[in-house]
Amino acid sequence: MSLFLSKLLPLFLYPLGFACVMLVLALFSVWKRPRWTAGYITLALLALLLGGNGAVARQLTYSLERQYVPTALPNAGAIVVLGDGIRSQFPPRPWIDVTEAGDRPIYAAALYKQGKAPLVILSGGRIDWLGGGSPESPESADMAKLVEALGVPASAILQDPTSLNTRENAVNVKQILDARGIQQILLVTSATHMPRSMRIFQKLGINATAAPTDFLVVQPEVELAGKSPEGRLLGLIPDSEHLHHSTRALKEYIGSFVYQLRGWI
Repeated sequence: MSLFLSKLLPLFLYPLGFACVMLVLALFSVWKRPRWTAGYITLALLALLLGGNGAVARQLTYSLERQYVPTALPNAGAIVVLGDGIRSQFPPRPWIDVTEAGDRPIYAAALYKQGKAPLVILSGGRIDWLGGGSPESPESADMAKLVEALGVPASAILQDPTSLNTRENAVNVKQILDARGIQQILLVTSATHMPRSMRIFQKLGINATAAPTDFLVVQPEVELAGKSPEGRLLGLIPDSEHLHHSTRALKEYIGSFVYQLRGWI
């Protein structure tokens, strides 16, 4: 139940979910509290306008991504990849599919081929009621197929197939590291997810170096943001991609707050 609530409750704090709650309240207020209706509708509109605004989405995302920028990475005992962005091979898909966050195993395979570490640890299970697959077909197994296809031998791949959130990723990976005496890792995850992930791993005493990927905001966007009148005008219009990016960033901030309350970071 706690896992379900952890997935459900934040939805109402994201722009789209918050707007829906406000509109439902507006419907109920029409008859008994009509003066409140306009206020609820205004809040719903503001949530969508701000969440879908290009400048707001860019700043929220950039505030997370700039905390760990790519640097010259040291060699380590293992490359740890946190799961996300992999879709199972369900019909009519001819093979596994990758989404935006699917950069994670791809980048890990590149790091392995550069000789950065002798092992790749893939961490991620699946929640069957989320529709992405079953626990018997974990995300770690699909990531293993992908990195093998990219040239990582099966003998260099280890899996954590049961973790269902970032904290469990870190706990399960620590057990693998301790069993093998591995002292240092390269941590691969999305740039927006990296600040929370690093704090969790460091809290458990894991010596991790950030190896972020899946950047949503690149330097030219930061430098040119707001300089073009056409860009400023288009940025004011709510866009589904901007709304998605704002939601991803808010998910990390909310997740960090909850994890801090629980003493996980």
